[in-house]
Amino acid sequence: MDWIEVKNSKDIENILKEFGWFHDSCLKELYMWTESYVDENLSMAVPIGLDMNVRILFQRQFRNPSAIELLFEGVTQFHILPSPENYDSIIYDATLIFHKGLFYWADQSDWKPENYTLETNSWISAKSLKWRDASSWMGKQNRYGVINKG
Repeated sequence: MDWIEVKNSKDIENILKEFGWFHDSCLKELYMWTESYVDENLSMAVPIGLDMNVRILFQRQFRNPSAIELLFEGVTQFHILPSPENYDSIIYDATLIFHKGLFYWADQSDWKPENYTLETNSWISAKSLKWRDASSWMGKQNRYGVINKG
């Protein structure tokens, strides 16, 4: 599963077309990390640049591909809005755009960066974006980590 770098609007259009504009998909899981850490001597390393990264696994009810993974590097904003109780978590359509030097993904096709609110939509923005086919990652199994319910 090699990463494909997204460089321009043609690459964006290819992802949207390849994954059916995220129609009938779901955000299965995500993994966020930074380059900040505390070492064994309790010294902290804190980069001064954009050090947040996010991997998101999406699955959908169609084949070729049935799942993709997006890798956002240099995340500038990140907002995930869970579905309310008694509502489904189906993504009916999504947008992926390049705007003012940032890649944006949002769970609605007409979403615009300048019109966002924190009460609606899940969305993310980052300096760079890569993607890959993750069709072998279908099903309930978690791929980014084991959940310990104890």
